Amino acid sequence: MSKLAATAKKISSNKCDSTDLPRSVRKIPRSYRNVTGHVFFRDGEPGVPFESPLEKDYLLLQRFSLAVAHVVSQPCAVAFVGPSGRKYTYTPDFLVTYRHTPGSLKQQRKPLLVEVKPTADWKANWREWSAKWKAARRYAIEMGWRFTIMDDRRIRTLALDNIKFLRRYEDLEFEEALNLCILEDLEELGLIEFEYLLNKYFTPAHRAEGVAQLWSLVANRRIECDVCWPLNLNTELWIPTNE
Repeated sequence: MSKLAATAKKISSNKCDSTDLPRSVRKIPRSYRNVTGHVFFRDGEPGVPFESPLEKDYLLLQRFSLAVAHVVSQPCAVAFVGPSGRKYTYTPDFLVTYRHTPGSLKQQRKPLLVEVKPTADWKANWREWSAKWKAARRYAIEMGWRFTIMDDRRIRTLALDNIKFLRRYEDLEFEEALNLCILEDLEELGLIEFEYLLNKYFTPAHRAEGVAQLWSLVANRRIECDVCWPLNLNTELWIPTNE
């Protein structure tokens, strides 16, 4: 088995760690014309670079997802032949890998090779770009991955708005003893509305602080909710699981 095939098998099995992942084949340069930067996923890990606001928004979605294990920027170079017959190399934007969950390997999510493009751009250039995207799809299949194009219609959703709303609560600090009481209560209840916990643990005089503390637990992924729906007092909360 070749080294490339062995790496693909490890990644596709969802049992890989960060040392099994492909390394970036292209470094994103600093730019005064484009918006560049890094999104940091976890303490102690290097940030994932982006080179557009839309790429940053895509990374924020992946960062919030408990199912995502790692994201690699500029993960591979894909050779393809353009419409003119010339040979080119194409570098997709990201490779997303997912956490292993109990059950059959057939049920595990395959790594996802991702191209991020604004809707207007791919609509205007799809004939010119179709050759490289077909090559990327073939490459992904060979590696045991999937390939997709993410545009602003798929990225800039209510879920992204909610995640950006929650980010303002990430760095707030609250009494850990109270956090643990809330988490233990929620674990026993299984699923409950936001307002129930707010009324149970906070007096009217401390309601604003209570709202911030509960959203902080959600923002730091200690409490789960469905961010695809509006966040309000009726939002249902539960303890995240690995299943």
